[in-house]
Amino acid sequence: MPIIYLSPSTQEWNAYVTGSGSEEYNMNLLADAMTPYLLSNGIQFTRNTPDMTAASSIRQANQGYYDFYLALHSNASGEGRYGENRGIIVFYYPGSAEGQRAAEIFAKNLRDVYPLPGKVRTQSTTALGEVRQPKFPAVLIEIGYHDNYADAAWVESHMDVLAQNLVLSLTEYFGLPFIWPMEVRYGTVAVESGTLNLRSYPSDSGTVLANMSGGASVSVYGEWRGWYVVHYGIYVGYAAAAYILLP
Repeated sequence: MPIIYLSPSTQEWNAYVTGSGSEEYNMNLLADAMTPYLLSNGIQFTRNTPDMTAASSIRQANQGYYDFYLALHSNASGEGRYGENRGIIVFYYPGSAEGQRAAEIFAKNLRDVYPLPGKVRTQSTTALGEVRQPKFPAVLIEIGYHDNYADAAWVESHMDVLAQNLVLSLTEYFGLPFIWPMEVRYGTVAVESGTLNLRSYPSDSGTVLANMSGGASVSVYGEWRGWYVVHYGIYVGYAAAAYILLP
């Protein structure tokens, strides 16, 4: 199952014109809102902390292995042009085919929810460390302009919509179905003999990640067409719902 590095902005000095807080504050709220969707879709993640910087986030990510690096930011027009611009830019590193593919997926889906879809675009760049330096595919998304009142207010009032949309894009990138969150339930593997396969995809053709013995305890985060998204020890995958007993 995929694992990502999630890097909400650490730029606490970039104030939202609405007075709702900083870029760091709002992007961390967005990352919070993404968490149940990531869990329900079996996407594991490591997340930076507000006391870090972009540089230390990159270093931490590169010390491990991740399938993707996602940086969440909001934009500003710059001195002398405050409040003049609106839009979303999805940045990727030139030459990264997977980064570009991901950027195009994010932009496509964000156009469905942003009020000005013509102002959602992708852009290659070598100037941003968070797309240039990670060892794996990366995008940095500038979600609206925090110095534009309409954009800032839209971000603040659409946290859950954005969270759904971003995780939808991740599932599309990884080739997984999108699964709505459910209340976490704790169950037991119910097989009379042998083991129950935990798979990488909700299909009998999915790669087997682990074999779960009868009576094993699992956490269930989502359901899709007869399959549960299951957390079992250090493993996350899909298991046939018919063989998981829930209270």
